Amino acid sequence: MAKMETISVNAYAKVNFTLDILGRTGGYHRLDSLVCTVGLSDSVTAVRRADGRCFVAIEGLDAEALPRANKPVRAAEAFFYAFGGGGAEIRIVRSVPVGAGLGSSSADAAGVLKALALLYGIADMGAVKRIADTLGSDTGYLLTGGWARMTGRGEQIEPLADMPPLWLLLVLPHTGMDTAACFAEYDRRGESFSPCTQESIDRLRAGRLSPKCFSNALTQAACARNADIARALETVHAVSAYGGGMTGSGSACYAVFAEEAACLAARASCPKDMTALCVPTVPQK
Repeated sequence: MAKMETISVNAYAKVNFTLDILGRTGGYHRLDSLVCTVGLSDSVTAVRRADGRCFVAIEGLDAEALPRANKPVRAAEAFFYAFGGGGAEIRIVRSVPVGAGLGSSSADAAGVLKALALLYGIADMGAVKRIADTLGSDTGYLLTGGWARMTGRGEQIEPLADMPPLWLLLVLPHTGMDTAACFAEYDRRGESFSPCTQESIDRLRAGRLSPKCFSNALTQAACARNADIARALETVHAVSAYGGGMTGSGSACYAVFAEEAACLAARASCPKDMTALCVPTVPQK
């Protein structure tokens, strides 16, 4: 069998439909979150090299905002440290904004690991996921995506079957949100919220789509730090009877629809100073 010389994969964004915070353990917040990947992605292409060297080139949306030692670079370094190999030329073309709660750099890191595993024939995806889990709380999940329940720090993944396909109107403020700052604000406020992830899963599986399906404990903290998130949420709740919310620590928000046509029609109601995208949920890849 001939060796593959080039492999390309999509690095899908994710949306948190719920985000419960259950306390802290070892300095980390313990989470319980219903997530799914959506039809917005970066592209990752890896080309085999024979000289043992690895280069990562990143272009497109927000590429200049990434630090030099970014997650995709660290993912490539960790992969070759663990598995060896001849090296690779990696090109990432970004479409998912940074600081939006959509996974972004974690998705790129997962895409790099997936592409390199395919390029070099690594079948032990459990070992690949262990690398991913060192790079970010949702990086391991984004290796496969789809509907899932994420618990712990986000490294414990339970894939979910029998979940409905949905259409989402993503409302993206042009101002981002720093994850650490959002969690710090949540801690400072000292608020507590009743967990809702299991109830949301049960409602969606039963076809009882409603605003009660969507909740995020970080919403008030994020709105306190970024007024644009509050504006985006106002739009979300105005355009969909099914509701929606904020994903991750923001700043992106989403409105939920059962059909594409309704999602497209609602896009015209979005603020002109924000980006609005209609995307479907994407099953596990």
